[in-house]
Amino acid sequence: MPRACCSAQSIGCVGPCECGTIVGTDVARGSPGAVEETVTDNQGTDRPDRLSIEHSTVDGIRVVTLRGEIDHGVKDALQHALSPGDDEGAPRIVADLSGVTFIDSSGINVFIHIHQRADAAQGWLRLAGIRGPVMRVVQLVGLDAVVACHDTVEEALA
Repeated sequence: MPRACCSAQSIGCVGPCECGTIVGTDVARGSPGAVEETVTDNQGTDRPDRLSIEHSTVDGIRVVTLRGEIDHGVKDALQHALSPGDDEGAPRIVADLSGVTFIDSSGINVFIHIHQRADAAQGWLRLAGIRGPVMRVVQLVGLDAVVACHDTVEEALA
């Protein structure tokens, strides 16, 4: 049975946590009265302490908040977290990378693949909050020319 550890967070686990998956609700960022559903899942990775993945929905847009490192060991979990559902119609996805400290080509390839799938279904993928060395990699490989990048999740949701 999962337990709510990470008491500093209203929901979920951040960083090294052995509690598994936590599910709950919280007030959506920047949307008065809106409700978001949050699911934290870090069990689909080789090292669950390497990447934390939180899913939420804000005004019908799926927000996937990522914290930690994105590399070959977590690419399958990342792909699963970002993949649109079969019944989703035109998927609208915002990936919040403000807590990502490292990304390699495996992560870049996942974002390109998800962008292509969303675009083919008349939807979109937007990246938000990319910082420091991660932004440098995104710019070096030209991902920012393919996938819309925004400074904040709020801007990406607009």
